[in-house]
Amino acid sequence: MNYPFWDIPFLGSGWVIGIIAIFHVMISQFAVGGGVYLPMAERKALAMKDPEARAAWLAQIASHSKFFLILTGVFGTVSGVGIWFAIGLTHPEATSTLIHNFVFGWAMEWVFFMVELTTIAVYYYTWGKIDEKLHLTVGWVYAVASVFTLVIINGILTFMLTPGDTWLGVAGTGQEASKFWNAFFNPTYWPSLLLRTCVCCALAGIWALITASRIDGDKQPALKTSMVRWSVKWLVPSFVATPFLMIWYLWMVPESQRALLTLGIDTIGSGTFSTVTRIALLIIVTSATIVGVAYYLAYRNPLEFNLSHAIAVLLLALIATGSGEYAREMLRKPFVIGRWMYSNGVRVKDVERINTEGYLARTEWTWRGSASSYSRGEAIFRGQCGSCHTLGGYRPLNELLAGRDRVNIGNFLTMLHEYKPDSPYRRFMPPMVGTKQDVDDLTNFLNAQVNPPAPVAKKPVMTAQK
Repeated sequence: MNYPFWDIPFLGSGWVIGIIAIFHVMISQFAVGGGVYLPMAERKALAMKDPEARAAWLAQIASHSKFFLILTGVFGTVSGVGIWFAIGLTHPEATSTLIHNFVFGWAMEWVFFMVELTTIAVYYYTWGKIDEKLHLTVGWVYAVASVFTLVIINGILTFMLTPGDTWLGVAGTGQEASKFWNAFFNPTYWPSLLLRTCVCCALAGIWALITASRIDGDKQPALKTSMVRWSVKWLVPSFVATPFLMIWYLWMVPESQRALLTLGIDTIGSGTFSTVTRIALLIIVTSATIVGVAYYLAYRNPLEFNLSHAIAVLLLALIATGSGEYAREMLRKPFVIGRWMYSNGVRVKDVERINTEGYLARTEWTWRGSASSYSRGEAIFRGQCGSCHTLGGYRPLNELLAGRDRVNIGNFLTMLHEYKPDSPYRRFMPPMVGTKQDVDDLTNFLNAQVNPPAPVAKKPVMTAQK
């Protein structure tokens, strides 16, 4: 191990990524879908023959573009930088792999991102100041650049689940970059790209409902009705195509990962749900609710649709988006990069070496030599368990191991260390790597947390009586 461990008490470092990522995805996918929404709405307005309706639409689109610029240009950018910091600290080994393999991909994405930032600023600040056709062209330049950022990022994200046999064939040889396009256009690339495109369209409509809901229906009934109904229509492609695209996507996911979902579905009658199954059901229920709310509250009653209704739809979308991202992360278990690197940063090819040398053998910055078994166990816990578990917070080992004595804890860790094919934990947990001494050290540390020694009662101090 070459990197220090980033320990976040109670919450866990993985959820730091998760919390930032959920909000970032909501905004970044709006940046793509909304980037297409703006020029399409402007084109629709410019084609209107009624000058009053035309002016009202253009004024509303200009107002929406200000909201769009602030949300995507400020909060989207900051949360994107936050993800980089979080993944670099939580999974430095995985981040290093992504950078080395996709360095030119990241470079291309950053170029398009700079085009996005420039053109959206120009688009907003030139309303009514340049020729209408030129202004619309600026909007389309932004739209194209934003779509290309999705095209590139999607390849990198899907690589982490399905890097593909071609890339895995050269992984670890130093020739990984020679298979850039094989890794990029990996087995789940196309279904994921179409799925995310649908989500981008839906989020464009959902975020547009926020600004449309604030139109005064008493003063501008025609504008509010047309804007609300047109925005709701952006949700249609997502909810029509998503079920079919999801089936295609899951078909391309490796069977070992797909089993996390089918386990819960196959046993649904007996009440057994895997985490992925629960999340999948939550996505279905939330998405259906969004359709119902958007249709009955927005499309059928646009003048009664207010900001609180729009926020309710947005919160439902946040739940659905967060659930989708969580499910995607869970499908990778027990890997962070499919079949190449486990979720704790240990490469599959290094397991035998670490089992021989010891987990801390190449760690220069932590407990070495004469350090106590407890200290070594703590370092092993932070490195091998800390990416998914905490001691007393999220997925707490204090509770998961409660009731076990030292022998039982040791037996459990030995089972994870042996990692036999019939182990029920292989589906979602990486092996516990290291020597027998490492297993004992981790056992001692966890036993001290689960079964702390009873406090020693202090003897009363006798004082002399006068």
